[in-house]
Amino acid sequence: MLESLESSLEKVFGFQTFRSGQKAALSALESGQDTLAVLPTGAGKTLIYQLYGYRHTGCVLIISPLLSLMNDQVDRMRVAGFRRSAAINSLTSYSERQEILQHLADYQFLFMSPEMLAQPQMLHRIKQLNLSLLVIDEAHCIVQWGPDFRPEYLLLGAIRTQLQQPLTLMLTATAGQSTREEIARQLRSTPTIVAESVDRPNIFLDVEQVADEPAKQVRLTQLVGQLQGPGVVYFSSKQQATEAALSLRQDTGIRVAAYHAGLDSEDRFKIQQQFMAGQLDVICATSAFGMGIDKDDVRYVIHYHLPADFESYAQEIGRAGRDGKPSIAILLYAAGDEQLPLFLGQANRPEADTIQRYYARPQAFSEEDAAIALLAFYRRHGISEAAVISLFTRRERERNRALAQMLAYVREPHCLRHNWLQAFDEQSPAHDEQCCSPTGVPVDLAQLGLLATTRTAPTVATGGWTAQLRRLF
Repeated sequence: MLESLESSLEKVFGFQTFRSGQKAALSALESGQDTLAVLPTGAGKTLIYQLYGYRHTGCVLIISPLLSLMNDQVDRMRVAGFRRSAAINSLTSYSERQEILQHLADYQFLFMSPEMLAQPQMLHRIKQLNLSLLVIDEAHCIVQWGPDFRPEYLLLGAIRTQLQQPLTLMLTATAGQSTREEIARQLRSTPTIVAESVDRPNIFLDVEQVADEPAKQVRLTQLVGQLQGPGVVYFSSKQQATEAALSLRQDTGIRVAAYHAGLDSEDRFKIQQQFMAGQLDVICATSAFGMGIDKDDVRYVIHYHLPADFESYAQEIGRAGRDGKPSIAILLYAAGDEQLPLFLGQANRPEADTIQRYYARPQAFSEEDAAIALLAFYRRHGISEAAVISLFTRRERERNRALAQMLAYVREPHCLRHNWLQAFDEQSPAHDEQCCSPTGVPVDLAQLGLLATTRTAPTVATGGWTAQLRRLF
């Protein structure tokens, strides 16, 4: 008979009590139920599958979206005593991969990306393992990335069937009702839902309306100079993240670096480690930064560009204040900012007539075009023309709905927290001065205890959003 969950927790981790949501998720898994755990950033989601793997024989297979995140998790697990842990991804050297594959059955925890698992030879090897648990980490990526960015996420349901429907744990920090339903549908599962509130009362919410792009640049420099760090500034453009890091470094003297997918893996790793070690004060980042970042003392998160949806926004602001101390999330908005997420949402989406022409004569198209490569992927996996058109139509409808929610948030005149939590079907606490500053209401950084030294910056002359799109893309 297995020891109690509490006994295992104390023996492995030295803790006497679980964090909220951990025991409920483990109890559901111990009962043989697939589980979707929606637990906020910093809630200790990895402990759930680590403890389950400790208590059961076999291999825990973790599907993870980011290469740097995988390797970081493997390193941490080995330090924590889970020595039989490994990751197979594009960063794994040939010799190391061969070594892992030769001893595959000996591993207790194995990390892979959806793309690696979808390779026929790799899937054949995984089928031979005794899987005690399949973990889909950052499960919201199935909805956010699957249709038009990383389509391999849409294969996970079929792959799960080929693996004989192993017990499955789906993990995410944010998922509204529609996202939960889509995750379950894609994975062909009817999971037990374990959900904690997405609310983080220690994070003050602020939306600041600015006149235009130059005014936004000036305000960003002022905020970074004024706010107590460390901090993260999110951009939707790799180029602008790089330019802003350089500008902020020159204008404020603060230690700033850019982090995005355009950097090589070694540079990203170094920047991440410097930020974790307190050698950098600010990261100017795209959404590539943040998943799995275990830094408790981030005091602020600023969004320079309008996020495409509340799930992304909640994920990113959740990186502030994990130590429970006062922190702030600031969204800078200028009229027309919604054009950028609209543009990015359509960038990789083929039109219906393109889909029809491709399916009629696929040999006439070059897969060097990203949209055509996407259609080729779907066709190779037996997805029909009608199904692809339906998929993209549904995706566009969902993107528009999500963006409309974000626009309502930035224009909210009363309580930002109420607006935000309503999107996740949650009731908000009574509004007070420690809650938020809706649009038009100035924020008092000194009163919040977040003020450092004040610096100012010169105005940078650039054009409106149309000029920005041309310059950046």
